[in-house]
Amino acid sequence: MKTALTIAGSDSCGGAGIQADIKTMMANGVYAMSAITALTAQNTTGVTSILNADSKFLGEELDAVFTDIYPDAVKIGMVSESDLIHVIASKLRQYNAKNIVVDPVMVATSGAKLISDDAIDTLKQELFSLADVLTPNIPEAEVLTGRTISNAEEMIDAAKMISETYNCAVLCKGGHTINDANDLLYANNTYRWFYGKRIQNPNTHGTGCTLSSAIASNLAKGFDLETSVCRAKDYISGALSAMLDLGKGSGPMDHGFAIDNIYTKEADI
Repeated sequence: MKTALTIAGSDSCGGAGIQADIKTMMANGVYAMSAITALTAQNTTGVTSILNADSKFLGEELDAVFTDIYPDAVKIGMVSESDLIHVIASKLRQYNAKNIVVDPVMVATSGAKLISDDAIDTLKQELFSLADVLTPNIPEAEVLTGRTISNAEEMIDAAKMISETYNCAVLCKGGHTINDANDLLYANNTYRWFYGKRIQNPNTHGTGCTLSSAIASNLAKGFDLETSVCRAKDYISGALSAMLDLGKGSGPMDHGFAIDNIYTKEADI
């Protein structure tokens, strides 16, 4: 079995972060491991508190994983402080990590800010150059480029700028008002659109975490980047189409929609 490591924050409600990553990786057929960067108190209505991990402890988490079960891919999500980013970058270099997917998480689906301003600069300086692919949504791409994105052509320009600046592939994700469900992959001075269909489901908590983890899972299994993105989009469409409806706000998706065996069946009452 191939393996994947998620480096991200914990979501106590289970729909995003480490929990979503592990569910996604398992559903996509790889063995999931984790290094937790922060604990969050959150649910489908928002984030109420964040407790960051100690940087020394985060380094020890990463040492424990890399020295025993070496990951075939690494997904990096929420990292809100500069000293944690420094540790991650140092360990990825030390262990020559491969198939690195960076989801530059800055704002939660609920609108809560998840990263400090100085950490954004550190993220760009330390981690982006190590990534095989970055997966910003449109607001994140606007922060990274300092430009407003209001149409498909501006998505292409922004992805090109980010890709050339950090020498990595960029998957710029469409949003509800701009190219909804359509994502742009810019790599090696060329681009490709991945078209999807709008699924009328208000429960989108953790979509970014899920997509990046699915991409990492497929890279771990040996698929090329374009195929990994395509498979990841198909997976997230299935998870949304399952129409799970939990919580009072923007609820989670059904990460296990395709898992059906004797252990998933409910009791006969």
